Amino acid sequence: MRRGGTGKGFRAASRGGGFREVTARCGLLARGVLYALVGLLALRVAFGDAGGREADREGALQELVGKPFGGVLVWAVGVGLVCMMLWRLSEAVFGAAGPDGGKPLKRLASAGRTVFYAVAAFSVLSFAAGGGGHSGDQQSRDVTARALELPAGQWLTGAAGLGIAVAGVVIAVQAARRAFRKHLAMGGVPGWGRAAVDFLGVSGGLARGAVFAAAGSFVVYAAVRYDPGQAKGVDDTLRSFTGTAAGPWLLVAVAVGLMLFGVFSWAMARWREV
Repeated sequence: MRRGGTGKGFRAASRGGGFREVTARCGLLARGVLYALVGLLALRVAFGDAGGREADREGALQELVGKPFGGVLVWAVGVGLVCMMLWRLSEAVFGAAGPDGGKPLKRLASAGRTVFYAVAAFSVLSFAAGGGGHSGDQQSRDVTARALELPAGQWLTGAAGLGIAVAGVVIAVQAARRAFRKHLAMGGVPGWGRAAVDFLGVSGGLARGAVFAAAGSFVVYAAVRYDPGQAKGVDDTLRSFTGTAAGPWLLVAVAVGLMLFGVFSWAMARWREV
């Protein structure tokens, strides 16, 4: 795991200074909370004990708000996701850390992540303000329905679903290859600590990639069938794993993987080069 980076991307990244570091680390902490809670809810779904809550972002927030100081914690997660959005925005504008951080493709990827986290932050802050709406599954169907009504909507929806599915495959492949190592500065960390982070990153990334790939596939299927009802949010996507030959045990494996990805996000908050 490298200790630092050089080149234009690294110098550009340094322009954000302490602001970038604070936003990145706060954002990664918030992301970890959401993934850990979604994974926990998915595990409870697998064993039939979800308490009526969906294994998605809104279900995670409902779980969080029921805890002591839950309202404050939900607001903290929302602010953390705003920080995540600002970090990715700074990467899109100034370039990410590392020698290749200023390349156009890297900036474009950061811009896409900026939009993703902006939507996530808006959703969480709306929930914190008392504006809880439809479930994630219903929102996915509604968005798909509106997309299908656009000119060439069937093709656009199919392309979006394919993009999500491909992103899931890329996430899984990069996790398996331990590509995250190049972003970590773990000098002085003993071997067992690095091995633990490797385990978290690989297992968590594979689970996260599987969810993205499956969700994207359902959007593609909805486009092919011209039926927005075939699109699935995170909860329905996770539940669909129980319909495979592995049954609920595949959902258990993915759920545990998502919880591990949450812990991995916390490790990234500690050692990620930003």
